[in-house]
Amino acid sequence: LSCVKLENIEFHPAFGPILHVLGADLMDRTPIYDIKPYLPSVDSHPEAEGGFAGQIQEHILEVDFPERLLEEIPGDKRKALLRVLAGDPRPGYQKDPERIYGLAFGDKDIHFRVDGNVLHVCEITDFQKK
Repeated sequence: LSCVKLENIEFHPAFGPILHVLGADLMDRTPIYDIKPYLPSVDSHPEAEGGFAGQIQEHILEVDFPERLLEEIPGDKRKALLRVLAGDPRPGYQKDPERIYGLAFGDKDIHFRVDGNVLHVCEITDFQKK
């Protein structure tokens, strides 16, 4: 259930009224089947909490990226790659410190391992489509 803002009502000769809404996390032209008006006395939930999601701490890794490897990444892409790596791109269920993981980034495969709170970039290869 999502609250959305009604931006516009358009009348289409073949389809009838078309409602344009803002604030919904939907793909373009996804149908919405059940629409109800917002009633502040019923729909307002000021006491609502994020549940378990509010308890999750942001986990940022230190990134050890040798300069010789970093030079293989275009300068305008480096900051974005470092942010992705610091966010720990491993699957949540895999935490093996000996395992070498891979991440496709642009036309490169970034190979890395994570030991504790440090992500070590080991190798960069050209991206190989499988």
